[in-house]
Amino acid sequence: MTALGGASIRQYPSMARPDETHSEAAQEALHTTTHIESPRYFHLIWDDELEDLQRLFRALWDRQSQVLARWHELYILHFGDSRSLSQTEFNEVFGTELESTLKALLARDMSTFAAEVRKAGERLAELQVPFSELIVSMHLFEESAGDAFPGFPPLSPRTYQSFDKLSHCRIIVLADTYFRSRSTLAAVRIRELEREAARLPPDGRTRFHGLVGASAEMRQLYERIEAAAATRGNILIVGESGTGKELVARAIHEAGPRPNVPFIALNCSALPKDLIESELFGYKRGAFSGAATEYLGLFRAAEGGTLFLDEITEMSPDTQSKLLRAIQERKIRPVGSTREVEVDVRLIASTNRDPHEAVQAGRLREDLYYRLQASVLRVPSLRARTEDIPLLAEHFVALFNDRQLRKQLVAGIDDEALEAMRAYGWPGNVRELSNAIEGAFTFGRSATIRLEDLPSAIQKRPSAAPATLTNGVASFAEVERDLIRRALEASGGNKVRAARTLRISRKKLYAKIAKYSL
Repeated sequence: MTALGGASIRQYPSMARPDETHSEAAQEALHTTTHIESPRYFHLIWDDELEDLQRLFRALWDRQSQVLARWHELYILHFGDSRSLSQTEFNEVFGTELESTLKALLARDMSTFAAEVRKAGERLAELQVPFSELIVSMHLFEESAGDAFPGFPPLSPRTYQSFDKLSHCRIIVLADTYFRSRSTLAAVRIRELEREAARLPPDGRTRFHGLVGASAEMRQLYERIEAAAATRGNILIVGESGTGKELVARAIHEAGPRPNVPFIALNCSALPKDLIESELFGYKRGAFSGAATEYLGLFRAAEGGTLFLDEITEMSPDTQSKLLRAIQERKIRPVGSTREVEVDVRLIASTNRDPHEAVQAGRLREDLYYRLQASVLRVPSLRARTEDIPLLAEHFVALFNDRQLRKQLVAGIDDEALEAMRAYGWPGNVRELSNAIEGAFTFGRSATIRLEDLPSAIQKRPSAAPATLTNGVASFAEVERDLIRRALEASGGNKVRAARTLRISRKKLYAKIAKYSL
């Protein structure tokens, strides 16, 4: 018995390959009972099945660019503008993996195949690709067989079955490596944060587990996070959009006694309501059309750790009812299953709505709210802690310098720009501040961020088509319009380049141009 990518490989003796005239069932029986000398990898695929796939591997090798382009199309189709990887990053990770793994498979070298897949898993963890994107990444390889043979005769069912087994070998290695790497990176980060926190008294903290702020409101929040982290109780986080509710949830998880166990996040508003249940609880194979394999679901993925449900009020009342039962009984029932499965998961939920109003409006079940209301943390808006703006601005400048958004490093923010930022109302909160500084990195050219590098709403200059004001400050629409206008100016009117700069599709850019009459 030897180990490969965290899975076992058993050496089996082998006979000659089953004759093609045998029935499929007979061939499978021969595979499972009479192999001599041919190793089976990950208890899934045999050497002679890899041999069968050589024609497919050669076709894939000749069509790498087409396959990679198809993978990227599927990635965009699944995640749209919310995707975390740019096309360059996507091509770097998956293009490198595709070339190196195909080279190993053509050489019939499964050890190198697994090693190259591990590299891709480590890179995805380093890039902090969300769990939901990892799921799609794990299944990209399955899409290759159909795309590789546009003019070829159809593959036999046996060859497709072998390719499916190989894809599952890849999934085993990729998932295992991703979670191990995420745990390692999180452990290093947590140790650094703990050392930083230990050096400061509670009333002297300016940062805490990724949160930034020295105001009284933030220091009080840090104390409540520590208190919440000391228990395993379920928690509700309340705050406006853009205040950093997921960061608060991660801080609770990391400040607890088991920071290295899984932390799984799901934005309930990003999925259709009828899909959330299967995403949470998983499903059995054949539970519904398209359920070709069993899916564990996020509750079981977070076993022993924390499941964070962002914007829980976007979940249907029926699913909220099943969620309540799950946290009360510590059991879940996958879709299509007749049995319940025990789970050990701490639930942290969040909402940008007032919980009482959400209950009255029927968006939050009253019994679920009663279960969560014992531990409620409220995240202050940015306009309620304007003294933290310089600290946050400094934090984002350092962050974007590390990401090398431009060749010339930004030394800081000049006084006039900082004063304008203090005076602005920030309806989009910390997320809007981050976007404003990122935009200044993209379009600014000086060594410091100047007033003219910021969106016109922050500069207090009226735009050509002013949007509706909210509470005396510019709306998100005005900020978005200004960002699109500047992207078009910087690209010389080239819409393809402007869309790439903004990291949105051309179709969406055209819609925004029409919306804002640009």
